[in-house]
Amino acid sequence: MLVSKLDTSEERTDSMNTNLAYQEEIWEELIDGKIVAMSPRPAINHNRISFRIAHIFENYLAKKPCEPFDDGVDLFLTEKDHFIPDVMIVCDPDKIKSDGVHGAPDLVVEVLSPSTEKNDRGYKKEAYAAAGVKEYWIVDPTNKSIEQYFLENGQFALHEIYMVCPDYELIKMTEEDRTALVTEFKCSLYDDLLISLEDVFRRVK
Repeated sequence: MLVSKLDTSEERTDSMNTNLAYQEEIWEELIDGKIVAMSPRPAINHNRISFRIAHIFENYLAKKPCEPFDDGVDLFLTEKDHFIPDVMIVCDPDKIKSDGVHGAPDLVVEVLSPSTEKNDRGYKKEAYAAAGVKEYWIVDPTNKSIEQYFLENGQFALHEIYMVCPDYELIKMTEEDRTALVTEFKCSLYDDLLISLEDVFRRVK
């Protein structure tokens, strides 16, 4: 009978390298039929923003039929497009399966990062529109801005850009100008939900 050797430090390292508990999970998307690896660990501001937005919708939709999903849920949009949105709202329960969402969500949020911005503003934006997503947000952590797009005639039309005004701009403004700043907005799905920019970008530096 073979007797196992004592675990050496080198063997422990090998074990760590093959143990899923020590490995970063690599997420992949299927974009236009091509597999694209995503960053396994988004930057902290990216995580803060997606969490805050999902939390806002989770609180609002707690007793309503639509359901919010945070980063990490697979979206099977088409046969050649399998995405992992940062946040999505799904109002058709038949689209929600055990392995993810199948079909167009009602609202999708993508938080920009250097590696994803081109697709978020380009191919994925067009794919979401073609699939029938009603509303699309592009959130920029650096500028603390939200671009809000509504679906019109099969394409996304820019409705508005909301932005947190930096302190150095605020001090130059008159009291009247500061009062006129937009600090809250609504999504097209719900008339009674006010979304605060301060809540979305809280602790984002």
